[in-house]
Amino acid sequence: MKEFWNHLLHEFQLPLDNPVLVFSLILFIILLSPILLRKLNIPGIIGLIISGVAIGPHGLNILEQNSAIELFSTIGLLYIMFIAGLELDMNEFKANRNKSLLFGLFTFAIPLGIGFPVCFYLLDYDVNASFLTASMFATHTLVAYPIVSRLGISKNQAVAVTVGGTILTDTAVLIILAVVMGNSQGTLDAEFWIRLGVSLTIFTAIMFFIVPRIAQWFFSKLESEKQSHYIFVLAVVFFAAFLAELAGVEPIIGAFVAGLALNRLIPHSSALMNRIEFIGNALFIPFFLISVGMLVDLRVIFSGSGAWIVAGALTVVALFGKWAAAFITQLVFRYTKAQRQLIFGLSSAHAAATLAVILVGYKAGILDDNILNGTIILILITCIVASFATENAAKSILIAMDDGELEPEGNSALQHEVILLPIANLMNMDKLLEFSGLIKDQGPGNISILSVVSNDDEAEANILKAHGQLEKFVKQATASESEVNVLATIDHNPASGIARVAKETFANLIVLGWPRQIGLLDKLIGQKVDSLLSNTDRSVLVVHMDRPMVSIKRLFVVAPPLAERESGFELWFGKLAKLTRELSIPMEIHCHQVTGEAFEKMRKRKKLAVNMTIREFDDWDDFLVLSRMIEEDDLLVLVSARKSSASYLSALDNLPDKLERYFSSNSRIIIYPQQKSFSGNMNYSGISPGPMQQLSRLGRELGRFGRDSSDPSKS
Repeated sequence: MKEFWNHLLHEFQLPLDNPVLVFSLILFIILLSPILLRKLNIPGIIGLIISGVAIGPHGLNILEQNSAIELFSTIGLLYIMFIAGLELDMNEFKANRNKSLLFGLFTFAIPLGIGFPVCFYLLDYDVNASFLTASMFATHTLVAYPIVSRLGISKNQAVAVTVGGTILTDTAVLIILAVVMGNSQGTLDAEFWIRLGVSLTIFTAIMFFIVPRIAQWFFSKLESEKQSHYIFVLAVVFFAAFLAELAGVEPIIGAFVAGLALNRLIPHSSALMNRIEFIGNALFIPFFLISVGMLVDLRVIFSGSGAWIVAGALTVVALFGKWAAAFITQLVFRYTKAQRQLIFGLSSAHAAATLAVILVGYKAGILDDNILNGTIILILITCIVASFATENAAKSILIAMDDGELEPEGNSALQHEVILLPIANLMNMDKLLEFSGLIKDQGPGNISILSVVSNDDEAEANILKAHGQLEKFVKQATASESEVNVLATIDHNPASGIARVAKETFANLIVLGWPRQIGLLDKLIGQKVDSLLSNTDRSVLVVHMDRPMVSIKRLFVVAPPLAERESGFELWFGKLAKLTRELSIPMEIHCHQVTGEAFEKMRKRKKLAVNMTIREFDDWDDFLVLSRMIEEDDLLVLVSARKSSASYLSALDNLPDKLERYFSSNSRIIIYPQQKSFSGNMNYSGISPGPMQQLSRLGRELGRFGRDSSDPSKS
């Protein structure tokens, strides 16, 4: 018994060294501290940092910095930078790259310009120490970024500008660090600059030209190996961090660049993105925040007036410099007060690059203990201020959106969006489900998977069978946090069953798989797509995905004249805009001049960050000439119309058959825009053709069917 108690006391001897016990303690802190402090309206990030202060070697000495904690801390830091690069809206960034450059200049030059005189004249440090410490003020770590991501405003322009400025200012500061170190060691010569320039050029070439091609090949060849996708992404992040270190900059730059390199290949609404964010926010990033708190030694402020003066001066200069940069950015770009506060909150936290600069300078003998201890206090205070400022600003922006002061980004969110996904062929189910998840708006709503069962003696058994077959796809959709319902209904006709369920579920959009080849009887009775269109007024998308979504390089859209007059114009254009943002690809639209002007007006009114090119096209008598302009990795989107609608053209008849014949190597979508609802029967035949027109059409169909039968390539 005595041996047991001795063993127990040894296990709980401080600081704890049992890895299982250490890991359990940290997990309980990650679980409980945000929950407890949230009741006091304190952001969870601050709770994790304060917990690190309490359990660290300078607090209760429960844990000490060891290799395991440092490893998880490093992973968390790299994760923050990687997710920031991954979530960056590349279309928004490209559209605002000049703003990011200007903000990067402000947030770098202003703190540096204020900090150097303070360190040199007020704190009486030499040139090297003053310059290095002042450069630390220019850095910032996106510690508060998880708040922005959690509240769903990561695509706000202020966020894009701030994140874009982060990479610029931190890279500049870390280059300054290398220059100061070279100057202090007397190695600042031409060889130093050549080596740095060549290594950074090689690093950039590997990350932006080689890694994306390898990643696209991997995701395409191993499309079903979802677990391997996540492991591959992690490997790329750490490999990029290592390459950055070899190139002479900090690993955090490599992680951020890895996020930019993989940005287009990992859509924000995908299951892979959800896994990356979930594991990072649940485990690795909290580890990093706790480790930051463990560095804080509150006792240093009682070691003398020198520590107080240095810590106070560093903190005031750091916060004021970042606030001044945010204020000038607000004036120049005419941002709102909430956006200015958001920029300040994201850019005011000092942790990663700050520690890198100060620790390197301290170990090299350039900086003294007062600078080191003052920086630790600076990290704690700025992280607290940044967390409060970011959360308050993010909530203000959300409230402004709800009140209509700020227009929501992207397509106007529907109160409760329902995408109906009728399934006839389970082989294409996964790609259709992935596509539906990418175009679905953020917010309340669901994707309803529907199977229509024939009304016969085996109807009940077939319904149970359909439910069982479709349930497995719910797991796939859940991985991307999409709410999915499985529906099965009985009807004599699939088209009427789909139309009826669309009414019952208040579906806004119907996504159909590409129709299979049909026979003569089907043509005489009416094609299935035509039958559905005549029974519902909802927007209908007929989708054929011939290749993985990540391999698509461009959205090639063809819209008929007067497409802007259809009531579903805003809906389908918003969906295409969201798809381009998710895949980070450009959109090229071929349409009439007036329709093109309507696209531009819609983009400006909705503030859509879309890389969009409009080309005038009017030759609808021979619209298949567009096949010469389209590439194999394009996604062809042809906007069609129901008969008797404003934009209907006779050239739009039998579109699936024409596209199958002339664009067989492309992924393709046909859009039938929503029509204005009307009471009574949803039959949209409108003006039915006369008897002679019906006979003429029947003759054309029989003639074409005969030609297809005689063509050996169709057999």
